[in-house]
Amino acid sequence: MLGGTLEIRAVPFEHADVQRLVAEVQAEYVVRYGGPDETPMHPHVFDPPDGAFFVGYVGEEPVATGGWRLRRDVRPWGSRLAAEVKRMYVTATARRRGYAQQVLTRLEESAREGGADVMVLETGLAQPEAIAMYLRAGYREIDPFGFYADAPLSRYFGKPLVPAQETAASTSSTGS
Repeated sequence: MLGGTLEIRAVPFEHADVQRLVAEVQAEYVVRYGGPDETPMHPHVFDPPDGAFFVGYVGEEPVATGGWRLRRDVRPWGSRLAAEVKRMYVTATARRRGYAQQVLTRLEESAREGGADVMVLETGLAQPEAIAMYLRAGYREIDPFGFYADAPLSRYFGKPLVPAQETAASTSSTGS
């Protein structure tokens, strides 16, 4: 059983550890949804300053991933610049240790440093543990956006990264 301190490192999306873990999460999507995530996404959307990608390591073992990309077309709560979470994943052997929350916190910090004032994401009903984690982390439902906006199994969440939107988010459950 895997355990230990998670070290989160910024890495390029093309990094071998990223590609291995992204292949694993895509395989999991096939099991849960019947197919991979087909959202069109160029790997360079994660290049700074418009994005970032991270891998979480326990020792030298890559066990978690997550990235963000800017989304100028998504504006919940009157935000001016959104960062979208993509490819959040923790390997089966490393789950239930808080690693996903640690990666999510790092994504939020990085996106805030990159100028985003809100973090948004799309997940699905076949991932109830992910939905529960996002809700615990302060995310609230927002209006659908992007490639899967009309998909009945998709759910959309956002979280303000700056105080002005925190006030707006507490008074409105959706908006974009």
